Amino acid sequence: MSFFENLKKYGELIMDVGLQIKEDDLLVVRGEVENHEFINLIAEIAYKKGAKDVKINYRNQKFSKIRYTYANIETLSDIPKHFIDEQNYYMGKRAKILSIVGDDPNIFSDIDSNKINSSIIASSKALKEFNSKLMNNEISWCVVGAATSAWAKVVFPTLDENEAIDKLWNMIFQSVRLFEKDPLQAWKEHIDNLTKWSKFLNEKQFDSITILSDNGTNLEIKMPNNYIFSGASELNKYGEVFVANMPTEEVFSMPHKDGANGIVYNTKPLNYNGNLIDDFYLKFENGVVVDFDAKVGYSTLKNLLESDEGSKRLGEIAFVSYDSPISNTNTLFYNTLYDENASCHLALGKAYPTCIEGGEYMNDEELAAHGVNDSLIHVDFMIGDKTTNIFGVEKNGKKTQIFKEGNFSI
Repeated sequence: MSFFENLKKYGELIMDVGLQIKEDDLLVVRGEVENHEFINLIAEIAYKKGAKDVKINYRNQKFSKIRYTYANIETLSDIPKHFIDEQNYYMGKRAKILSIVGDDPNIFSDIDSNKINSSIIASSKALKEFNSKLMNNEISWCVVGAATSAWAKVVFPTLDENEAIDKLWNMIFQSVRLFEKDPLQAWKEHIDNLTKWSKFLNEKQFDSITILSDNGTNLEIKMPNNYIFSGASELNKYGEVFVANMPTEEVFSMPHKDGANGIVYNTKPLNYNGNLIDDFYLKFENGVVVDFDAKVGYSTLKNLLESDEGSKRLGEIAFVSYDSPISNTNTLFYNTLYDENASCHLALGKAYPTCIEGGEYMNDEELAAHGVNDSLIHVDFMIGDKTTNIFGVEKNGKKTQIFKEGNFSI
């Protein structure tokens, strides 16, 4: 099968599994300008499946770097009202949103981190209503990957550019089960398997979860009452099924915002908006980061933690088997979509309201009372490896091993 045929097959899979595009849907596609041909293909597939319209919002990282270099913080923090109105318009129109990622992990490494952080915080504040509704699954959304030359060269530095791009595309296709005899059936079976693990965790309703690894991680996480683990497929406000990440290997929920105690070390680098953070640890007391360090990207991590009060607390806990398709490639992608689906991970910042029973109907005060963290950010970081052991502790003190040496043991 030719590359174009695989690319078309990939686009079809995204439309059929990720967003389930149907008659009269509005699709919004966000992606790097380098991938304009793939984005055009996605648009054509969506129209052929009955979408009434497709809107494209291009990103251009090279221009973004120029702007970060020369514009001042005041300019970078000015978010135009028409941009805010546009996102809220999409929400009101029940648009389905596809985000295509493939950023250069190092592109902003020499940019003043204060500029980047100020821009991110300003955008998060301006789009707080939109982002809150998105995390509440009011509409369908999906994040997928597409190879770019800069990203490919970071992942495969010993290959020439064309070889690196081809190999990265091949791994992207492989990660979404594109080479299976029947990819749609393979996804159905995969979703069923993740649902089985979620069901077990939801029935147990553990009081707390303990995570241990040989690298020094020893973290106890208090869970809120009536937490919900989910994996793969979700429902939007209108009862439509979607898959938020392709690939996905995780089952995830939320910790209690006041309940993390202990220390956790990362096991893979974190690419945070074009800056790498690596060899770092976070120490928690009563849910709050009280100490941290990073050998790579310390100032970026510091700015991240100082985004707001909620950025020092956890908003997600996710389990991913070490023996899984992406992990088994033994490839470091320097991209959260892929690296988080090769490793157990946590997230700093805002929790998904849908991870607690009835959370999608609660206001901010009610969510906080139930232990749900709020923040302008939501940043996943990887903590699992082949030595990771995880235990669930019930209210009566009974322990159940959830993970043994990196994999589900239930």
